[in-house]
Amino acid sequence: MLALQLLAHLLPALTAGLLWVLARRGSDAGATLGPTGVTPSSSGPGAAGRVAHLAPLALVPVAVLDVLGASEPAAWGVGRLDVVSRPLLLVTVTLYAGALVLSARSGSAAASRLTSRLLVCFTGNALVLSAVDVATFAVGCAIVTSMVYAMILGQESPLARRAARTYLAFGLVGDAFVLAALVLVVAAGGWRVADAPAAVAASPLAPLIVALLLLGFGEWACTFPLHGWLPLVESGVSIPVGAVLSGCVIKIGLVGWLRFLPLGEAALPVWGGGLVVLALLGAGVALLPGVRSNDPDASLAFSSVSQMGFLGVIVGVALSAPELATACVLSAVVYAVHHGMAKGGLILTVAVWARYGGGPQRRWVVAGGVVLALAVAGAPLGSGAVAKYAAKSAVAAAPFLLDVTALLPFVATATTLILARAAFTLRSHIAPARQRADGWFVAWAALVLGGTAATWYLAGQWVPIVSVPRLDAVTVAAASWPVLLGLAIAALVWYASRRGWLPSWATDRGLPRGALEVVLDEGGRPRH
Repeated sequence: MLALQLLAHLLPALTAGLLWVLARRGSDAGATLGPTGVTPSSSGPGAAGRVAHLAPLALVPVAVLDVLGASEPAAWGVGRLDVVSRPLLLVTVTLYAGALVLSARSGSAAASRLTSRLLVCFTGNALVLSAVDVATFAVGCAIVTSMVYAMILGQESPLARRAARTYLAFGLVGDAFVLAALVLVVAAGGWRVADAPAAVAASPLAPLIVALLLLGFGEWACTFPLHGWLPLVESGVSIPVGAVLSGCVIKIGLVGWLRFLPLGEAALPVWGGGLVVLALLGAGVALLPGVRSNDPDASLAFSSVSQMGFLGVIVGVALSAPELATACVLSAVVYAVHHGMAKGGLILTVAVWARYGGGPQRRWVVAGGVVLALAVAGAPLGSGAVAKYAAKSAVAAAPFLLDVTALLPFVATATTLILARAAFTLRSHIAPARQRADGWFVAWAALVLGGTAATWYLAGQWVPIVSVPRLDAVTVAAASWPVLLGLAIAALVWYASRRGWLPSWATDRGLPRGALEVVLDEGGRPRH
């Protein structure tokens, strides 16, 4: 079984190597990457293009072993499949497969390069999720950092170069904190990932290790004030890359917290309370730039920052109260599955809308986008309602002076406002040509279903939540009012803007996307 697992994890990287060789030999190296993917070459697909179209199949063995694999077959390497890794790994396979379908729609060398980098990035992402030992986990993080940087830089635009420099700066600093923390974890006796929480709790350097873990993985998870890189990067990368960034890559921060923080082993109310405060601040801070951006990619990125704040609250509660840790971990995984599928699908909707919004598939794209947006916001009957209900149930007994559950619904209101802004800006992002339904449309439709129904299934099969939302009036009302409040505010602002009732500063579209990005992007608006 170990040999099969190693081969399954190496197959995407081997496929990437084959693509690289074929692309180097190809004669169509003049293609370029655009904001929604790759500009097709006129020279035909070629061998590299044919392999790129088959690239999603390289992820199938990992998915099969994820479903059928054992829990921990070895003392090192890969193969740790539990309630954290199993659902998230299946989500990762699904999102990367969708991104690969979109990236390989042309046979150009540029498409092949993006496909090969996505395959290697998936390899690193899968290593992080299924790592048995600390070294494998660290190698996976390094692979993801380097591949994301390469994919951003591959856009070959001024904004992409600035975004690449920003990501590299944040990534290197974050990885330095993570590496320092992991060295201390190993020194404390936590070489195996399963032993790390107890080793950290027993270490005399526990406060230092926890601080490094919160900082390092907080950068991965876009926790305030380390969140500024994601909106800038999302504005400068192709949409397939953006989908895996928000859907999978930033979840590495959550996985790092769940794997190495002493959750359930020790009560650290100061550190946990600090994380809760920063996470709630991040969820709120993302609102203003998210609703002022004219770039739907940036708005969706700020929505991800807000949603990751929700996850940060759950982890902070688990760090503060060991007796709540098990419920918090399970609810965090369910929420991460929901967010990964729904938000990844929603980001891909931007490309699907641009491709099919002017054709007969328009109504289906609108319907799918609305379903995914409502799921992300947490509307009743969607995957978000399940995830948020589980989260609020887990943190209801949090030992804080402030009632955390009373504040969490307003995260859904902020998310609704940001998503409404993204939908408004998408009106002008339609290609004039009418496209027929093809592999793009099928892959996106699968993600629409996965972003809703899959979360219910995974929650019931692999993450045994104690309670799920019932369809009674009280529960439906509790899930509905934050979304309805956001929609009402958005409608009022739109009406006031049409009537000219808003002050000039509120209608100035040149408002920067955020204070940090003013420095990094020179106050720049998104330019594709």
